[in-house]
Amino acid sequence: MALDGAFLCAVKNELLTLVGGRVEKIHQPSREEIIITIRTRSGSRKIFISANAGSARVHITENSVDNPQTPPMFCMLLRKHLGSGKLIGVRQDGLERIIFLDFECVNELGDVVTITLACEIMGRCSNLIIIDQEGKIIDSIKRVDEEMSRERMVLPGMRYTMPPRSSRLNFLTCEPEQITECIRSAGAAELSKALVRSFEGISPLLAREWTFFAGRGAHLEADSMSQDNLDRLLYIIKKTRNQLLSGECCFTAVSDRDGNLKEFSFIRLSQFGTLMYTKELPSAHELLDYFYSERDRTARTKQRANDLFKFLVNLSERTSRRLAVQREELAACADRDRLRLWGDLISANMYRISKGDSSAVLENFYEEGSPAVEIKLDVRKTPSQNAQHYYSEYKKAVTAEQKLTEQITRGEEELQYIDSVFDALTRAASENDIIQLRLELHEQGYIISAGKKGKPPKALPPLEYKSSDGFTILVGRNNRQNDQLSLKFAEKSDMWLHTQAITGSHVLILTDGAVPPDRTIEEAAIIAAVNSSGRASNLVPVDYCLARYVKKPSGAKPGKVIFTNYTTAFVRPDTELEQRLRVK
Repeated sequence: MALDGAFLCAVKNELLTLVGGRVEKIHQPSREEIIITIRTRSGSRKIFISANAGSARVHITENSVDNPQTPPMFCMLLRKHLGSGKLIGVRQDGLERIIFLDFECVNELGDVVTITLACEIMGRCSNLIIIDQEGKIIDSIKRVDEEMSRERMVLPGMRYTMPPRSSRLNFLTCEPEQITECIRSAGAAELSKALVRSFEGISPLLAREWTFFAGRGAHLEADSMSQDNLDRLLYIIKKTRNQLLSGECCFTAVSDRDGNLKEFSFIRLSQFGTLMYTKELPSAHELLDYFYSERDRTARTKQRANDLFKFLVNLSERTSRRLAVQREELAACADRDRLRLWGDLISANMYRISKGDSSAVLENFYEEGSPAVEIKLDVRKTPSQNAQHYYSEYKKAVTAEQKLTEQITRGEEELQYIDSVFDALTRAASENDIIQLRLELHEQGYIISAGKKGKPPKALPPLEYKSSDGFTILVGRNNRQNDQLSLKFAEKSDMWLHTQAITGSHVLILTDGAVPPDRTIEEAAIIAAVNSSGRASNLVPVDYCLARYVKKPSGAKPGKVIFTNYTTAFVRPDTELEQRLRVK
């Protein structure tokens, strides 16, 4: 993630709006997170500070977080030193990944002192350090002793020192000549890597974006750039500087086709092309709130559904193996007519066969020319018993074929059902969605317990969208809801959609008796494609028909329907369109 010094500069500019406010509350929701509520003339705002290695950050937040009943010792220490303090400054040394928050406070003796919070956003070395006005460390959220780091210890009573820092350019203040000289002296190195080594506070993501613009998407080496490439590089660096200094940033979050958030930046990103989806937000703190809360929610959901994922994978593998064995047995039954033929030939030639013969060579009068056929015999049986044996094996093969055909059909339907549950689980957006899938599997007899005891939570309503033409579009969250939506809620004149031969949600266009325009049908088809296992495909076939033509076969599993009088549309899944049309 690109929470680099340049992005922190944008965060600092937003934090400056809180200067003059007073500390109202201090909470520590987790071991490495602090929330400081600042009361300003325009209302109270919360500063969120995290020293967690995987999500270190500092920014204004609008999210509400549950706090422990008993505050930790570090939280009590902050309350002691910062209680009712006034925020008098927000500083950043160049583009270092450190934000300093200066507070004017009153100590135990009644003297006015300045207490500084150093918010160090440096990955696994992130920390939150309380510094007194003499520059000594009062305490830190992570203490660093000599065993942990010999270069820089962070312990109470020690003088605060900045982390080791190399001599690099600050692109906010340097001149074009300095940039040119620095790039030319980088040697034979990839341009983006050379930029990271040469400039302070820029992430590999920002360096790649500059390189992408400079080379128009082509690979560039630092020592072999053309003058045109260099001019374009100087232009994009100057443009980025102006955006950052003027506050006219384009705060962008990038996600893959499955909706997993990958990167964020304060400028518009072009390097990913159509491989990624982008979402723009109005401010740095809203972007960080959205990015980390969404990422954490997704991670928690996947963790809680992990056992269900494993169960469905194992169930799918067992079902597939059983189907493979049954298909092999069915293929063996294809030779059943030969068994009956041998029985007939033995019956017609009993006078030529004696008990004790191990085989008989007989003419096959069913074929033209009556070719000779050698038939194996049981030496312990009479000719009549050998004939009856082949007739019996023939009947067994016929019965096995019927039973195996039925079993294979049920197995294929079961495998399709398992795939549909798995697909719904991959799209589960909340714990409630996971609970509903557990209940569905419990009702179908796949799992013994549906989870926690007591009354299960009420199922969430179907996903709702509004088409560009104003039509309401509903999407089922799971198979049970698919049945309710398609068979109970839908009116006969509503339009029903589902991906062709691909597991996915049932989609319904509420028409109120009107005929939906082609644009609405296309948008609904795109929504159906996104809410299916084919959402990563380039082109997805989607069948649609009136809801009156949708029926459920007797005894079919949840989500299984048959339909007629349908038309097929081929659409390209568009997550951005799906998100834009969704009713929040």
